[in-house]
Amino acid sequence: MRWLIPVCIGSIILIHASAQDIPTREYDLEKLAEAIFPIQDLDIDYSQLYENLAQILSNPLDLNTASAEELRSLYALNEKQINSLINYRKANGSLVSIYELQILDDFDPAVLELIIPFVTIRSGNEQIKSLPRRILDEKNSYWLTRFNKTLETRRGYTEYNGGRAYAGSPYRLYTRYRTARASDFSFGFTAEKDPGEQLKWSSSEKNYGFDYLSAHAQLLNKGKLENLVIGDFQSQFGQGLIFGGGFGGGKGAETITTLRRTNIGFLPYTSLNESGFFRGAAVSIKAANRWKVHAFASSLLRDGSLAGDSTSLFLSSVPTTGLHRTQTEIRNRKSLRETNLGAVLSYDTRALQSGIVYHYTHYGFPILSPQNIYNGFYFRGSENTNVGAYLNYNFYNTTFFSEFAQIYGSGKAVVAGLLTSLTSKFDVSFLYRHYDRDFHSLYGNAVSENIAIRNEKGYYLGWKYKFNKRNMLAGYTDFFKFPWIRYRGYAPSDGHEYLLRYSYQPRKDLLIYFQVREESKIRNISSENLYEVANGLKRNYWINADYSVTKNLSLKTRVQFSNYTLMINKTHGFAIIQDLNLSIRRLSVSGRFALFDTDDFDNRQYIYEKDVWLAYSFPFYQGVGVRQYVLLQYSISKKIDFWIKWSRFAYENIDTISSGNESIEGNSINDIKLQMRVKL
Repeated sequence: MRWLIPVCIGSIILIHASAQDIPTREYDLEKLAEAIFPIQDLDIDYSQLYENLAQILSNPLDLNTASAEELRSLYALNEKQINSLINYRKANGSLVSIYELQILDDFDPAVLELIIPFVTIRSGNEQIKSLPRRILDEKNSYWLTRFNKTLETRRGYTEYNGGRAYAGSPYRLYTRYRTARASDFSFGFTAEKDPGEQLKWSSSEKNYGFDYLSAHAQLLNKGKLENLVIGDFQSQFGQGLIFGGGFGGGKGAETITTLRRTNIGFLPYTSLNESGFFRGAAVSIKAANRWKVHAFASSLLRDGSLAGDSTSLFLSSVPTTGLHRTQTEIRNRKSLRETNLGAVLSYDTRALQSGIVYHYTHYGFPILSPQNIYNGFYFRGSENTNVGAYLNYNFYNTTFFSEFAQIYGSGKAVVAGLLTSLTSKFDVSFLYRHYDRDFHSLYGNAVSENIAIRNEKGYYLGWKYKFNKRNMLAGYTDFFKFPWIRYRGYAPSDGHEYLLRYSYQPRKDLLIYFQVREESKIRNISSENLYEVANGLKRNYWINADYSVTKNLSLKTRVQFSNYTLMINKTHGFAIIQDLNLSIRRLSVSGRFALFDTDDFDNRQYIYEKDVWLAYSFPFYQGVGVRQYVLLQYSISKKIDFWIKWSRFAYENIDTISSGNESIEGNSINDIKLQMRVKL
């Protein structure tokens, strides 16, 4: 706790360093997340999705300079709306105000409300200033400090046989600085200590205070130099078969816009996830005519579990949790040197995007994970080379997108699809994918039913119909096949998934929607001598109402329930939640009270909840119990904001929560989170 005090004091001192104010608008990540995120399921890495989305949306786009691809990265506009905005700019020049979009027929109030927090209008005069002056004057600059802790004591912090499992203190400490201007520059650093980790300075152990350190510097649109990133970054090209580092939605309540990956190149990495990024330098250069060359080199130390035999050392696993609390986790820390080289040659016009992609990865030790029946075609070795090509074409209100990739001497993958507005009220999307069982993409993130891009073939059809401003019906159907066995499904199989959502908004302050989703795929079942499988059928139902009582008070009520059928066994689960959001001048209060009852893990209930700025909270409700939280935000001044959040799970009929070193004696768990942001 004593480490938090000097950091916060330093934040307060920085108030006097600048006389500039930044925009007061804050985005509602909850509303956007529930609209565009994939359907909640165990197979989704929510933390990575939320972090990637937050780092993109925390740097507002300039509507006067944003390209069509950058507008697509908001995942809130369809092709007709994007074309309408670009054509309006061409005909009328730069926008004077964001609210000028109300003139366009395609931008209804619901769309404007969703995108306004993520866009801005820059003055053309600002670009006349020198780069150092623009950096110093930038309003989108902040320093953030966060502290959170579980109030109960986990087993890993208790003394046992003269010691304890976790080396460090039981709190998380995190600080971040960033200054950025869309299409111009970005500079920032991030430092974090996870619960159980030590704050330690030891160069011999590669410890420099915080366990995780990250930094970046980016320059954009400087003559022939389109993009230069030094430090930590991600890469997003094509449809994510080879490079899928940016935010990728997939199948969810937004059935159209999230299907296509955006082709936005190199992005600074500001996430707290300690894997899935490159460290080095990346550059994009404008070559002759419409040709561009993109290239990067990366070298960093990753975690790895070293093993060996009489002749050599190898890695039995590559942990990606980023946790370094126990002796084993500390021993595995930064034990693997990973080197990456990549290049993309692209040719772009307003309607066409195309490119050839290359990616090479080398590990300091070969990865030889223990073989099981389902992982015989997983990546093994010390090198991986991917080559591929992508082609996107936009025609009026239709966009076609595709990518092909192949491992050198091994498996292939292909994805292709289209989005179109058939009428002003009816949008349709289609996607085909085919991933070989021996295809390995170490940094890919394409649309997939599986966790990884392999062993899958599928057809997706999505649609959205707006009857009028009040009524909308949307849905999708996805048929998929697994040609080879997979984890928890030891037979080639096929399955399906569908979703249907009806939304009714009779007025601006009331939104009601009903949603049903079904998923069917095989699951291993218990058997003494044989591997046997059976079809598992999962159904989810949502009934949700968002309503504003007054200008400062809004409520959300939701009932969601599910059932899971495997052979003759059918289990159930449900959750009932009530949220409250209240704003009183400088103070904002959010709270929840929820009841839940689930028969088993298959019926766990995921419900997004509000959190402090740039954080996510997406717990699952399992068992029988109550969930509560209260979140307070107070604006001390125009430059300082403070958050505090308390949350609690209370369970019935249990004496221990979690297991192993994370276990807690008792039936309740309380968490506290503090955050301060200083605008520079």
